[in-house]
Order: sequence, then structure tokens, then C-alpha cells
Amino acid sequence: MKITSLILILISSLLFAQKTEEQLVKLTVNQLFIGMRNSDSLLIKQSFSKNAVLQTITKNGEVKNESINDFAVSISKADKQSMEERISFSNILIDGNLASVWTPYEFYYKGQFSHCGVNSFQLVKSNDAWKIQYIIDTRRKDNCKK
Repeated sequence: MKITSLILILISSLLFAQKTEEQLVKLTVNQLFIGMRNSDSLLIKQSFSKNAVLQTITKNGEVKNESINDFAVSISKADKQSMEERISFSNILIDGNLASVWTPYEFYYKGQFSHCGVNSFQLVKSNDAWKIQYIIDTRRKDNCKK
């Protein structure tokens, strides 16, 4: 009886300790922002899939591309803790190995508000790990919730 109880306790604790897919997706997105905050190019690169795409939409609607490597290198040159992107997870959709994440954000540089917008992430799950495949964001200085 004691062994059966012990086994049930261990199994239930393992089940509750496992993260949901939504939590794992959030961990991947948060890993990117931790890498940015710590100027850690390796952590930034580890957040992305091999062929990831990074884009931003300008005020006039033009879409600009940036390589993940160039992005990671530029962030690594910044002082640690000088960049902070405050995000909120407003919508996460998951179907199998595909996740879509919408995160409104406010960006601060050296403690000063810089801009706000929305990040749209597409993540893929490969080898039991979520990776960012695609990001596109907007950037503006007005209509921000500070």
C-alpha cells in the first residue's frame, strides 16, 4: 500500500511538473527577450530556427528584412540591461508543430521609453523544441500604453 501511494505521488508530481505547449512557446519567446536584455547573442540565436525570418514594418508600410545573425551581433554590442522590451502575451494559438503568438510591447533603451508596437511570432516545433521561425513587428511612438 505504501509503495503504491508513493508511486502515485511520484507520477502525479511528474505530470504537474510538465509544462504545457503554451508554456513552452512562451519560454521560447521569453528566451529571446532575456537574450536581448543580457546582450547575449548566443541565447538570441538559440531562440530561432535555422532559416528564420526577421522583419519590421515601417511607418509608410514598407517591410524591412534583417538577418538573425546581424540582429544578434548588434544586440551583443549594447550594454547589458540597456534594452528592455516589455511584452504581454495577448494571443497564443497552437496546432501541432505550429504556434502563432501576438505580443503587444513597449521598448525601453537605458530606462527611457523608445517606442511600442506589436510582435507577431510564428514558431515551429522540431525535435521536441519550439523555435521562432518568423517575426514581424510594428513600431510607433504614439498610441502607446505606458
